Amino acid sequence: MAAIVGKFEKVSYEQFKSGVLEYISDEAVIKEKYDRITLPKRATKGSAGYDIRTTLDITLEPGDCIKVPTGIRVRMNEDWMLAVFPRSGLGFKFRLQLNNTVGIIDSDYYFSDNEGHIFVKITNDSKEGKKVELKEGDAFAQGIFIPYGITEDDDTDTVRNGGFGSTGK
Repeated sequence: MAAIVGKFEKVSYEQFKSGVLEYISDEAVIKEKYDRITLPKRATKGSAGYDIRTTLDITLEPGDCIKVPTGIRVRMNEDWMLAVFPRSGLGFKFRLQLNNTVGIIDSDYYFSDNEGHIFVKITNDSKEGKKVELKEGDAFAQGIFIPYGITEDDDTDTVRNGGFGSTGK
């Protein structure tokens, strides 16, 4: 039996709203989308990945990209991380890719000022001119929990506060 290592949660409404304001300004529409957020789930008992669903209707022409606010965060045990990948079928059909190749969600990201809100930036890298169309609620990425280790001389004591680039300052 697999280890239980974490739990997905929705971010607060205010955090979600701040993440979608560049795409939607109508407060009623934002609230409806927030209420429809579904937490990631595995499709089958044998699935390694938890399907992450889009909160927006998305159309990407070849070369286009978008930063998707998922409305979710994850609390997980120390010494674990969540690796985020595009769903393999979308990668195969459209060359849909994550802009950072693999998203790494650290266990301490949950405690950041942004509540650990997971954003996934994707690009349609189609070489065949294929347009990617995703409807709100479609699974577009997957998260896989992975344990990690540290070196015997590790002496890191820095505390995270922020997302992309926050630990490189």
